[in-house]
Amino acid sequence: MEMRYDKSDLQSALDVLRRGGVILYPTDTIWGIGCDATNTEAVARVYEIKRRIDTKAMLVLLDAAGKLQRYMSRVPDTAWILLEASEGQRPLTIIYPQARNLAPNLLAEDGSIGIRITQEPFTHALCQQLRRPIVSTSANFSGEHAARTFDEISPELISLVDYVCFYRRQDTTPHMPSSIIKIDQAERITIIRQ
Repeated sequence: MEMRYDKSDLQSALDVLRRGGVILYPTDTIWGIGCDATNTEAVARVYEIKRRIDTKAMLVLLDAAGKLQRYMSRVPDTAWILLEASEGQRPLTIIYPQARNLAPNLLAEDGSIGIRITQEPFTHALCQQLRRPIVSTSANFSGEHAARTFDEISPELISLVDYVCFYRRQDTTPHMPSSIIKIDQAERITIIRQ
């Protein structure tokens, strides 16, 4: 059974993202902390909230594979094959080389970025209506376990964000993180998380 989201909840989250704020929201996998992935100050706040050093990159969500080209110099052919093969499967995050048009403090030291194409209705609508990628990092302090349900999120962490989405707060189904595959410039593949 697919859960329906409230349009006013979506609008409130969008308003905060557009103002450079930080939200707590359910992603297509686990609960996440998010912001506009092109806003350097907002990204810095997410690192601060997570108590995480900014040399450890965070991933972003996009609503359509066709938008990938905006955010990297070249989309590797291997990525298109992996994206097609993963349709209808467990969500897949691909780490792409040579990212661009994103907040510089969001990228890994080698200039790469993890991007996941979301089909989940709420996050898909967020990305689509914001018209930019959204940071998606697990809703936990650095070094702690990722929250698989809303009830597992620390009240302290909740108090640090600008908006907490209502969608899926009552969902007690434990969700899993995505699979992660890295593609380098030579199109070699490394499985980071199955």
